[in-house]
This record gives sequence, C-alpha cells and structure tokens, in this order.
Amino acid sequence: MANPVAEIDLDRLRHNARLVMERTGGSELLAVVKANGYGHGAVPVSRALQQAGINYLGVFSIDEATELRIGGVECEILIFERLTSRAVRKTAEESVTVNLSWFGDLDILKNAVKEGLTLPKFHLKLDTGMTRLGIPWKDAASFTERVKQETGAEPEGVYTHLSTSDEGDLAFANQQLQAFEQAIQEIREVCSPKWVHIANSGAIVNMPDSYFNMVRVGMLLYGAHPSADMIDPLKIEPVMNFKGEIVLVRPVQAGTPISYGALYRPEVDGYIGIVQVGFADGMPRPWFERGVVMMKGKRYKIAGRICMDQFMVDFGEDEPDEGETVLIWGKDGENNLPIDEISEEIGINPYTLFSGLGGQRVERVFLNE
Repeated sequence: MANPVAEIDLDRLRHNARLVMERTGGSELLAVVKANGYGHGAVPVSRALQQAGINYLGVFSIDEATELRIGGVECEILIFERLTSRAVRKTAEESVTVNLSWFGDLDILKNAVKEGLTLPKFHLKLDTGMTRLGIPWKDAASFTERVKQETGAEPEGVYTHLSTSDEGDLAFANQQLQAFEQAIQEIREVCSPKWVHIANSGAIVNMPDSYFNMVRVGMLLYGAHPSADMIDPLKIEPVMNFKGEIVLVRPVQAGTPISYGALYRPEVDGYIGIVQVGFADGMPRPWFERGVVMMKGKRYKIAGRICMDQFMVDFGEDEPDEGETVLIWGKDGENNLPIDEISEEIGINPYTLFSGLGGQRVERVFLNE
C-alpha cells in the first residue's frame, strides 16, 4: 500500500501537555480534541492525554463525545456546540457537560425539567467580542439569575473565547479580558462557578494574565503555534509526521514540463519522483509554488501543481528509490519541516492544514501508545 501516512507520536503529545501545564501553573488544563483531535485521531489522542493526567477534554458535538466514550475515554468532556434537546437527553448516557450559549437555551433546560430529565452540568459561554455563540457579557449575571430561578441549576463553569490572542496587537484581546473579568465579578454575586476560563493557545503564550483556574489548549498540544506572533513561544514538538511514498522515479531532461499548466520545468537533467499523496488527502495545493519536501536530511522542490492524488518532486541529480518516503511536514530524524513554516508561506493556518487531512486514504499510525 502506498497510501499517505500520518505518524502520530503520542510521547510528543504528552511532552507538549506537560509544557503547557508548567507554563500555566496551577490552572486545570482542558485539552481540545474536537475535529478528530485536529486530524490526529481523537480517541488515541484522548487516551494518551488521560494517561498523562489530563482530566478535562473539549469537543464540538455530542457525537464527538459519544465517540470518546465508546473508545473508553473517562475524562470529563465539555461540548462546545449550541445546546439541543438531543444533547440534553444524551448527556445522561455519556456523562458530558454542555454549553449554554444563547437565551433560548434556557427553554431547552426548562422543557427537560418538565419532562423529568436530569439536567446536565453546563458551562455558560459569554460573548465578549467574538460575535459567535455566547450570551452578551453585560447580560451574563441577569441570565445566570434567570437560569437559577427557573431551573434551580447553576453553571459549573463560565468562559469566553478570545478572537485575537494570537496576533501581534493584543489591544482587542485585552478589552475582551477586561469585559470577562467584569462579567465574572457580577456572576459571582449570583453563584460560584467552579471553573472560569478564557485562555486559549494564543493566550497561553501571549497573555499570562488571562490564566484563570482553567485554560483551554488545542493547537499547542499538537506541536504548532497558532500564528507567528508569539511573544514567548513554548518548545513544543510536532506530534504529526505526514509522509508520502515515491511510487515512480523517472529520468527527465532539463526544461521538461511537469504537471498541470506546464508551470514547472527542471533546470538540469535529473530525476522526478511521483509521490502518492494529493490535495484530496490534505496536501495543501498552494504549497507547490515554493514548496519542498524532505528526504535523508535534504530539501527537494515540489515540481509543479499538486494533483488530486499525487504530486511530483524534483530530486535533481539524486536518484531516489521507489518505495522510499518523503516527509511533507513534521520532524523525523534528520528531516525537520515544521508545519508552521508551510502555514506562514501559503497563508493557511495549521488548524486548517491538520484538520484537512481527510478521506479514507490517510493511514494514521500511532507511536508510543
């Protein structure tokens, strides 16, 4: 089989988690494993984090939470999606914590009470400037009071999401932090939430004053920074090595047109390797313009446009063997090609690149389970 391979090094994952815990001190770490663990494999990643002492996980949907429970994951799980009646019913089965993020969510809780259902634990999400899901922060205390009076329930946690914590100008992020702090102060006159959290991966690196007693971390766990604007970056290790196999080596003369559009022509006589990975597998097509792969410690140019199922590499005068593999991104022995470098070059963030590893052809191989 010459399918693409994503090697997932779980020791590196655990290493990154330890670095985040050391950076954030006594804050509880909520590890975000939504979207199939950012393309890394949600169940094996969650199991490894559980082994490392992580007690809380974050996913987007109730179905993602169910997948983890089926996979034997016992951590507390917070789901980020808008509350639904279906989710409330399933929480009793899956023992997960839901997300109250709009005024109408109270009606769902009230209906559940009428039906005699046990209400799930919930975190109250506030909008402090993302303008996505979230109760407007100025209404947070009054809404919390309504929930308490009309259902008898109180939020286990309160949180918000920073929209610019990974950018060079932190002025707006600091405005969000100030609004959140004021909202928390007002909420604490109504109830005493156990968990308070605002820091995401960008804030963990750039905003140490945003650590409350819980932090949410996603991208840093997987070994990439959310942007190049990191004030005090962590020495994280890439968890994924994305690789492709050379299925054909062919000699070509200088000037031979390669791939769609005939845009690439080798400067010297040499060898072209056809690698069986394409944009359908998550290979970023814009990377062809100045992109490279690595093999045996050397960088080789991507030759022409990336195809749906394959791409070509100019090995120059070096003749590779069929069956050898190239590193597309990651760190493997003498080969080191950070996904951050690719992201910055093509203007597509690592979140998109990781989660774009899709289809049935990418084989995930888990190391150091």
